[in-house]
Amino acid sequence: MPQLDWSQIGSFLMPILLLVFMVVVLIIPQKKQEKKIKAMLDAVKPGDYIRTIGGIYGTIVDIKGSLMTIETGPDKVKMVFSKSAISTVENADVEQDM
Repeated sequence: MPQLDWSQIGSFLMPILLLVFMVVVLIIPQKKQEKKIKAMLDAVKPGDYIRTIGGIYGTIVDIKGSLMTIETGPDKVKMVFSKSAISTVENADVEQDM
């Protein structure tokens, strides 16, 4: 019966432990962030004041499927974006100084 060589076992276990570590440190927090973003996008409604990933601020006036129409600027210009373009939902109580 061959003896166990701990150096061989260690060299076999090290990549497995590294993979487990990477899953815990990288993938799990990313999944949590994706769930948080999905919940935010599902919760937006007309009247919410948002910022897009391009830095445009505006108020949502209409949502149809995955598209939303926002109103922005002093002239109330309407623009259509994908819901995935929302970066943050700003405080709705803040008055817009445009």
